[in-house]
Amino acid sequence: MTTARPSRPDSGRRGEVLRLLREAGGPMAITEIAERLGIHVNTARFHLESLVGNGQAERTTGGSGGPGRPPQLFRAVRRMDPQGARHFQVLAEVFAEAIATEPDPGARVLEAGRFWGRRQASAATGTDDASEPAEDVGRLMRLLDDLGFAPERDTAGDASRIGLRQCPFLELAVGRSDVVCPVHLGLMQGAMQSWASPLTVDRLEPFAEPDLCVAHLAPAETS
Repeated sequence: MTTARPSRPDSGRRGEVLRLLREAGGPMAITEIAERLGIHVNTARFHLESLVGNGQAERTTGGSGGPGRPPQLFRAVRRMDPQGARHFQVLAEVFAEAIATEPDPGARVLEAGRFWGRRQASAATGTDDASEPAEDVGRLMRLLDDLGFAPERDTAGDASRIGLRQCPFLELAVGRSDVVCPVHLGLMQGAMQSWASPLTVDRLEPFAEPDLCVAHLAPAETS
């Protein structure tokens, strides 16, 4: 089940301002907008500033026709609302269902995860130079934290385990762990590969506890 973003209290009036700009034959002044909609000039200005801020409207200027500053005008930008509702969960579910019907989906998404991990690791560090294992684990922890996994080292002192307290795709992982979890395993493997680490994550244990997944570190295979 997905939840749309709640509508903003002023979205109705702001929508009226935007529709007026879209329907206008050219740029409009604040006073003209306020008059057409029957609102105060300051109210029109407030909504126009918001529309400019999110990229739905832009400022321009008209000919002054005399001394002084030229009047400030506004016109709509032809684009969809970047602040509109999003339903990424639905898209993720569609992809997961499609992949799950293919032969050996786990292997395919594992490799996709590795590619993703290598790209994320390269962007995060800007280097693939070999480093100490402890440093690589620290890098991996920071990367996982940035991605929303809330990683933690094993509280019992087992250095070969990383606990993951959150899952950015929790609802999907509960029903499709066969597709989602290999992506996360591949992500960690790809990151360690990018850093030329002597370690890898050879296994991911989904929901080892109700609030914990466990990534198991091991020496990387050498060719």
